[in-house]
Formats: sequence, C-alpha cells, structure tokens
Amino acid sequence: MESIGIFFGSDTGNTENVAKLIHKYIGTNISSIHDIANTNKKDIELFNILIFGVSTWYYGELQCDWDDFLPTLKKINFNNKIIALFGCGDQEDYSEYFCDGIGILYNVIRLSKNVRFIGSWTSKGYSFECSKALDKNKNFLGLVIDEDRQPEQSNQRIIQWTKKIKTELNSLLN
Repeated sequence: MESIGIFFGSDTGNTENVAKLIHKYIGTNISSIHDIANTNKKDIELFNILIFGVSTWYYGELQCDWDDFLPTLKKINFNNKIIALFGCGDQEDYSEYFCDGIGILYNVIRLSKNVRFIGSWTSKGYSFECSKALDKNKNFLGLVIDEDRQPEQSNQRIIQWTKKIKTELNSLLN
C-alpha cells in the first residue's frame, strides 16, 4: 500500500491524540503524522492518500492552524488523490455546529477533479442539531469524535473507522 499522510490541527490535544491513534491503527509502517501548523503545500502533495483531522471551534469555525492553512489548502490540486477526514467536536455545547470543520475541509477539497473520499461514518449514536459534516444520506463525511461527551467510545470508533478505510483503500487500489 502507498504511504499515507495524516495531517491534523489541534489546540487542546484531542485531535492530535486521535491522529496518533489513527496512525497506530492504520500502521506506523505505512503512514506518517504531521501537524498542519508545521506543514506546507509540498508536504501534502507528496502523498496520494491523505487523512485530515480537524476540530471545530466556537460557532462552526476551523481550528486556528487549519484556518491559517486554508488559503494554501485551496491551492492544492487533489486530482486523483484519496482523502479521509476526521474531526473532533462537542455535540452538546455546540450542537448546532457539530464537527462543521469536516464539512469546511470537504467543501474545499471536493472542488478538485477525480478526488475520492473514503471513510464516511454513521451519525447514529450522536445527538446534535446540525452539522456541515453530514452528506446527503445524513452520514458524516468522516469519523466524528466527541471527547467531551463520549470519550469512552472514541477508541472503539477509531478502531472501526481505521478498519473501514483500510478495506476501502484495498478495494480502490487493488
């Protein structure tokens, strides 16, 4: 399998911790992990398979490092790349903006031709009002983690999601 680049932005450490677990479960021999705060366009362009992790802040805003990186992200050509997304949010205190960061990244990346997204995730088991991270079938566009309200479910969700994206990758690449 090709090398996978995992890029995250984190203020509190939650998204970074999730990224580290994804790195572990995907396989440290086939993936590398990068803080978006220390990333440039060329770093991302090195990979054909990318996993982006973002948290949502305040009223549906991107984590600050992703917000700073957004102009660069818009310049990247994601043609023929495979993308998986994950995000952290608080479904109780920010129920009307739950994990919007995933949707914001998705809406930038999807503009490239032939980009393929993998790793959609069920919205069952979460309680929120609204999210830009939902697809037309009401599934999340990627893995959603709530370390504030459901920390006991995070590890199992990460394990299940990494198995899912490995299966999807094997199907696409073989």
